[in-house]
Amino acid sequence: MGMIDYFRKDSAPEQKASAAGPIISYHSAGRVVWSPRDVASLTRTGFQGNPVGFRAVKLIAEAAAALPLICQDDTARYEVHPVIDLLARPNAAQGRAELLEALYGQLVLTGNGYLEAVAAEEGAPVELHVLRSDRMSVVPGPDGWPMAYDYTVGGRKHRFEMGPRAPVLHVKTFHPQDDHYGHSAMQAAAQAVDVHNSASGWSKALLDNAARPSGALVYDGPDGASMSAEQFSRLSSELEAHHMGARNAGRPMLLEGGLDWKPMGFSSSDMEFHRTKDAAAREIALAFGVPPMLLGIPGEATYANYQEAHRAFFRLTVLPLATRVTAAISTWLEGFTGERVMLRPDLDQVPALSAERDAQWARVAGAEFLTRAEKRALLGLPAEARDD
Repeated sequence: MGMIDYFRKDSAPEQKASAAGPIISYHSAGRVVWSPRDVASLTRTGFQGNPVGFRAVKLIAEAAAALPLICQDDTARYEVHPVIDLLARPNAAQGRAELLEALYGQLVLTGNGYLEAVAAEEGAPVELHVLRSDRMSVVPGPDGWPMAYDYTVGGRKHRFEMGPRAPVLHVKTFHPQDDHYGHSAMQAAAQAVDVHNSASGWSKALLDNAARPSGALVYDGPDGASMSAEQFSRLSSELEAHHMGARNAGRPMLLEGGLDWKPMGFSSSDMEFHRTKDAAAREIALAFGVPPMLLGIPGEATYANYQEAHRAFFRLTVLPLATRVTAAISTWLEGFTGERVMLRPDLDQVPALSAERDAQWARVAGAEFLTRAEKRALLGLPAEARDD
């Protein structure tokens, strides 16, 4: 008996589903599953309001979007292809770099990236659009998989029904406690972002108030009398209202009779706010997978030089992200065209990895025990066309 061809397109696929899928679906009963994160607040504080988070996200998104892409199948690598044309001009307002930067940015910021395809009844999509993650909600089906996505803007809602030609691609990061949404690096860095922003606010308040340190009020009443309860209560209220918190840091006091100011605090340099900020900045960079050296953050020199840090950034952060997203786009577009074409980053055109690629090419080329076809496969090249 000959070998069964499990991959023939004309054979009917066996219907399978996870045994846990119906339980997941029952948990939400076909209703919208809302994201447990406050995406808008995290974006405001960690991206729009924090220079380290802003630069880390921009660095990852821009680097991943700028990677040259390869379009190939099992037999050939294409220089001209409908998928290449679609990505080159995905819609009237964006090019490939703008579209992919927005997609990567949403994925890094929120843990979820959504890509909409505008297509006719048959054939490949004619436009691609990135949808905002904070406006999208998953609607699980009876098997636990998303049967639709709701996109809500200003009280108006549009539902994308999922099917063989899925109008929406959902790319998400790993989340150990959520079945439908990904976990964002910004959420992991939220505490460090708060520390960094608070240290910046405190330093700014000190500068606004002549950078004066804290101290103590000493009451020297007549004949050693202590302060009355009413006086103590009024003074405490005034201190809390006018001299406590980052907004009032270092504000001068107007002292009444019997009160004396005794400086007790340290100067801003002694309090080392800058070290607190640097430590928080390194934690933010760590959460996003960006070497602190690339962000100009002083501290421990984990990498010997800038070039080594740049190579580690691409190898450990940019390439895994870009490879995962382009593979998902390839599989998604296959549902529209039926043509299996793979998109992936072209490692030979990444300057940061040139030394590694040169060494790999030299090792593979010098391996005499490998055939020519095996060498091409190891280097990610398609099989050579044969003249029949």
